[in-house]
Amino acid sequence: MRRGTGTRVAVLLAGLAALHFCCAGTVAAHHGWSGYDSATTLNLTGVIREAGYEHPHGYLRLEVPGKTWLVVLAPPSRMERRGLPQALLKVGVAAVVEGYPHRTVADEMRAERITIDGKTVELR
Repeated sequence: MRRGTGTRVAVLLAGLAALHFCCAGTVAAHHGWSGYDSATTLNLTGVIREAGYEHPHGYLRLEVPGKTWLVVLAPPSRMERRGLPQALLKVGVAAVVEGYPHRTVADEMRAERITIDGKTVELR
């Protein structure tokens, strides 16, 4: 049986709608950097309590006196290229992180650089 033009258009539109909904969640999961205040620099020294080396960005939970911060890092491929392999991000290791606070989330920051065991890595 041969389909008419109307049926082909309907199938095409349904396919495009399905593609849109599949991709929308992925796009929404990645946030822009405008949520961080680049006019305010934070320098935090603490202990890594949790680390994730995953896409779209790695992360740390950095415990500093009185607070635990979510530190958003670079993508894993960039961290590898710049000398920050996953093996360095160990729970219990001391780290110094420099970056920018989130504008609305009080315990989140975007890291520009990180120092572990005396080695500083530029993340951006």
